[in-house]
Amino acid sequence: MSDTVQLQTVSLPVLGMTCAGCASSVQSILGAQQGVETAEVNYATQQVKVQYQPEIIQPEQFQVALQAVGYDVILDALNGKEKQAEVHESNYSALKTNTILAGILTLPVVIASMFLMDVPYVSFYMLVLTTPVLFVFGKNFFINAFKQARHSRANMDSLVALSTGISYLFSVFNTFYPKFWEDKGIDPHVYYEAAAVVIVFIMLGKLLEENAKSNTSSAIKKLIGLQPKTMFLITENGEEKIEIAAVKAGDLLLVRPGDKIPVDGLVYEGSSYVDESMISGEPVAILKESGAHVFAGTINQKGSFKFYAEKVGAATLLAQIIQLVQDAQGSKAPVQKLVDKIAGIFVPVVLFIAICTLGAWLLFGGEYKLSQGLMAMVTVLVIACPCALGLATPTAIMVGIGKGAENGILIKDAQALETGYKVDTVVLDKTGTLTQGKPVVIGMQWADEKHSLLGGVLLAMEQQSEHPLAEAMVTYFKTQGAGSSVISSFKSITGIGVEAVFEGETYFAGSDKILSSGQFSLPAKIKDLINDYQQQAKTVIYFTSSSQVLAVLAIADQLKEGSKEAVLQMKQQGITVYMLTGDNTFTAAAIAAEAGISHYKAAVLPSEKADFIKGLQDQGKIVAMIGDGINDSQALAQADLSIAMGKGSDIAMDVARLTLISSDLRQIPKALKLSQATVKTIRQNLFWAFIYNLIGIPLAAGILYPLNGFLLNPMIAGAAMALSSVSVVGNSLRLKLLSLK
Repeated sequence: MSDTVQLQTVSLPVLGMTCAGCASSVQSILGAQQGVETAEVNYATQQVKVQYQPEIIQPEQFQVALQAVGYDVILDALNGKEKQAEVHESNYSALKTNTILAGILTLPVVIASMFLMDVPYVSFYMLVLTTPVLFVFGKNFFINAFKQARHSRANMDSLVALSTGISYLFSVFNTFYPKFWEDKGIDPHVYYEAAAVVIVFIMLGKLLEENAKSNTSSAIKKLIGLQPKTMFLITENGEEKIEIAAVKAGDLLLVRPGDKIPVDGLVYEGSSYVDESMISGEPVAILKESGAHVFAGTINQKGSFKFYAEKVGAATLLAQIIQLVQDAQGSKAPVQKLVDKIAGIFVPVVLFIAICTLGAWLLFGGEYKLSQGLMAMVTVLVIACPCALGLATPTAIMVGIGKGAENGILIKDAQALETGYKVDTVVLDKTGTLTQGKPVVIGMQWADEKHSLLGGVLLAMEQQSEHPLAEAMVTYFKTQGAGSSVISSFKSITGIGVEAVFEGETYFAGSDKILSSGQFSLPAKIKDLINDYQQQAKTVIYFTSSSQVLAVLAIADQLKEGSKEAVLQMKQQGITVYMLTGDNTFTAAAIAAEAGISHYKAAVLPSEKADFIKGLQDQGKIVAMIGDGINDSQALAQADLSIAMGKGSDIAMDVARLTLISSDLRQIPKALKLSQATVKTIRQNLFWAFIYNLIGIPLAAGILYPLNGFLLNPMIAGAAMALSSVSVVGNSLRLKLLSLK
């Protein structure tokens, strides 16, 4: 392709995809269009990214091409995700209703097949109940199978449609023309229950999958919700309220107290503290003055300021976080995708065996070669039913999720359980994960005990202060039972501290900058204590009169109970532990040393956290990321296994595949053990599902007939199919007995 050709890239929500095979079809269809350079379908997020030549083809033509084969794309760039979510919600609701109704109709069919087959006309009653199960509530299996067949593809839907369809048609024939078999001395058995049960169980599995998709999209919606929809634009005529879509780089915007900052920009006038925990993860708000950068989605505190918009729309840091989360989530494939791939090979193999079975009987059979050949062919198709395959993953996942919930571990999907036992590297966020996530006063020293009577003055000053650390000091003094004094002439000195007058004396509280305003004497014990606090990376607050230092306080974010023990347990399991934080190097070093962590990195931004994890993955590491904040969402999405703290942000919990309800890091070893047991169970289920087919299909075809005259009855094949499902469910239920201690 010539370098002069200008390519455009567009990401569009896709409708109608039900499995990985559908995603492959959409990708191949769009990739084959003239003018399309590349097409990449993201099945997890139900999106397709297309790189194309706009002078040759337009997105409207993508839609036409996909609609011709039963799929669709949403071209509305502004509301595409919302419309897709509405369609998904509608489909999920319909699937849930269909599963329940199909189950209600299937139950009497199963009972009749087991206990009432001698009742007159029972086959007709079963026909009436089974028909809507297949062709009303389960019609999508047949529709999707037809779509796949048109593109010479096969997936789980193909297998379901084929086996249930053949069983149903064979049963209908035997219901209306039983004499065809009776005249040949063969019992005309029906298999309505096999067809109906398969439909219900597979629909239940798809219901679980759709629910997982809904949870994934909710994380993106909440991230998008961080950005306000309107803002105040400063014009020559004053303030004007405008939609966020209308803002342009260079516009002067006003941020009022409590507002979310709409776009990335540079402060022009005014000052305020801004909560940037979604970016840095640190609980202390940051002072923003003229020349400081602000970011979309962060929250202004009590002040107000004007700023120039620098990055808008998709260029903002928040928009980039959203995109990175989408990309990282979409790069992960669920366990069921493997089953779909296997089914794509399994279906033509079963068809081939069934046809060969009929052909072999016609060539080498005896007196009843046609009837026995047909019976053997149907038996092959019935016994090759994918019920056990369809149940292998969801049943183990359901039991594993329940077991995790009993132990305070919320597991979102199979991907977490599939990956957890392979983890060899754990990356921990600091604030809110290793630590409490809230600054507290951990020490205070009066220069002289007589000064302690002034505690009420300091409390009164901090009660009026807007500084983020003031709350920690207020809480501390209240727990000490201190009462508040009456102060006057209170004022806040930006970037330094606060000042007030009590009984004619002026008092100050704040950082060490207040010491620069005069000559202050520091007793030796205070000097030594300050040095100790600073070496431990504690924040030191000074309380002074106009002539002397009265007291110093140390404020820090403390380790959670159990953090050190959890790190030790992970090390004993052979796991390498890293700590990442947006905090400074001194604080990071102190916390890492206290927790027993040798590897750490400080002053990292969200994208840098994700890049760090990717670097570990490039080295062949299987990485688990544990975090609690919005700032961790990119890294959580990038990690092989993402774990969120239950007391953290909703965004982190939605992006993460695993959530520790108690926020106790000691739950991580339990989670990894549960992962190992569940994956083992899934593999056992899949193994027995395939072994069942490997043994059952040759028996159904009549491989033993030349040796001992044994020919498997289709009724026995149906029972074997049911037994395979029961064995898979029973094996999964063993997880309930697992001890995680």
